[in-house]
Amino acid sequence: MNAKGKNSIKESKTKMTASTLMRLAGLSAMLAGLCMVIMGLFHPVNIPEAVTTTTWVNVHIAATAMSFFGLFGMAGLYARQAEKSGWLGLTGFVLMSLWFGIVMPFSFTEAFILPRLATVLPEFVAGFLGMFTGVPSKVELGVLPTLWNLSGPMFILGPLLFGIATFRAGVLPRWAGGLLAFGALLIPVGAMVPAEYQPEVALLTIALALTWLGYALFSERRERSSEVVPGKVSSQLSQTEAK
Repeated sequence: MNAKGKNSIKESKTKMTASTLMRLAGLSAMLAGLCMVIMGLFHPVNIPEAVTTTTWVNVHIAATAMSFFGLFGMAGLYARQAEKSGWLGLTGFVLMSLWFGIVMPFSFTEAFILPRLATVLPEFVAGFLGMFTGVPSKVELGVLPTLWNLSGPMFILGPLLFGIATFRAGVLPRWAGGLLAFGALLIPVGAMVPAEYQPEVALLTIALALTWLGYALFSERRERSSEVVPGKVSSQLSQTEAK
């Protein structure tokens, strides 16, 4: 086999690997969206009494998983349309990724640490939950309140910009991008409804859009004839020439 045949096989394998990574990223985005649905439907009210319940723990395990899968999923969604989404898509991608990155340690703390501290350090638990409800904390929480306050605008601007960029790019389903942007506009509305309904208003529309985009990326059909066949043909021709 000559050098040309080897290069063709390497190029084919590279393209197959990129396609596989895109599918995995799409699957990750779908899982992130489904975890967000769980949060929207079952998130308890942020009160100390709820911290020790099974529902609280399970919901925040789902939130931790959402952040993990969301980071990889967003990378794939952006990479798929990077050329056409422009600076708007890049900005939305960065903001949404930062939001996932901030939410992950918060959710991990809520799932695995707060329940253990509920009876030992109730003031810390109440202060931690106060970041979400606006109640001043009696204990010093350091930089945590600042980080959480920054995450709010990220969760509005990130989906809004990325959704608009997706709609304009037309690479992934336009209406999924439009739904993502619309969900971002609903987030401020969530602050006006009773606390028990806020997760549904703020999360479910974005969750649906993220799941839709992930499914589109996961199920997208590549023209495998242009990815695999040329490499095999070149390899066969090279072997024939060598003989």
